[in-house]
Amino acid sequence: MTKLKIKNKVRELRFHSNEMTQASLAKQTGVTRQTILALEAGRYSPSLELAFKVAMAFNVEIGDVFSVTHEPQD
Repeated sequence: MTKLKIKNKVRELRFHSNEMTQASLAKQTGVTRQTILALEAGRYSPSLELAFKVAMAFNVEIGDVFSVTHEPQD
């Protein structure tokens, strides 16, 4: 059996968006800065709604922000 791991480019996109702050992205998406921090660190898997909000904040498609990898499970 494999485990799905969601990866994201949020930090990279923030940098390319005039170095948008985590707080600014959090405000645009309706979550806390800590949620954005955890998302960037890979410690939080976003809901589908949040994933779309993040993509819309950067004016990109959801697939440009998030990707899925398969990891073998022990």
